[in-house]
Amino acid sequence: MKLEKLLAFFIPKDKIFFTLFEKAANNLVDISTVFNELVNTPAADKRMDLVKKIEDLEHVGDTLTHEIFTALSTNFITPFDREDIQYLASSIDDIADYIDGSAKRLVIYKIDEYSQPMRQLADIIMRSAVEIKAAVSELKSLENKLRIREALVRINSLENHADDVFDGAIANLFEEEKDAIKIIKLKEILSNMETATDKCEDVANVIETILIKNS
Repeated sequence: MKLEKLLAFFIPKDKIFFTLFEKAANNLVDISTVFNELVNTPAADKRMDLVKKIEDLEHVGDTLTHEIFTALSTNFITPFDREDIQYLASSIDDIADYIDGSAKRLVIYKIDEYSQPMRQLADIIMRSAVEIKAAVSELKSLENKLRIREALVRINSLENHADDVFDGAIANLFEEEKDAIKIIKLKEILSNMETATDKCEDVANVIETILIKNS
């Protein structure tokens, strides 16, 4: 084997990981944007189209996560610690999963009226996805660590706001709603949406870990 080929075998294919992560972050923005549109759409027929679109985008996310894991198993050297790459990919995928799960529950439970807290949480998820995209896009060079950390701070702030919205929504739900079955349905949907914001914070945490390890 020639020296050039031997060296090429050990050179990390960094672009593979960065490209896939950027695609995953872009897909996350897409799915969160469609979900935000869903909870603000009154027309039932259009809602069904949006739920289907969310499902399709969730499948795109699954494929990208699988490609990241495949690249992880076939590359000897990686740009970051392997466990951080795995955790970042899984966390981004989890957000998409919870968005998809929330959308499907709106249909399965036949929820016709979407509350203000639902719209607020959907907006928070979408804004968090935009910040995740901004942070992920800077990982390639790590030259703008300040910009990354600013995005991470905004994600954490949005997650805290989501906690407040969720707590208020649950308090009002138990105070105002008399139908026990409806309470269970709405609480589960709100919980899924709030968990999506928790997963956004997980993404922020692993990116912060990457920054610390590469400082």
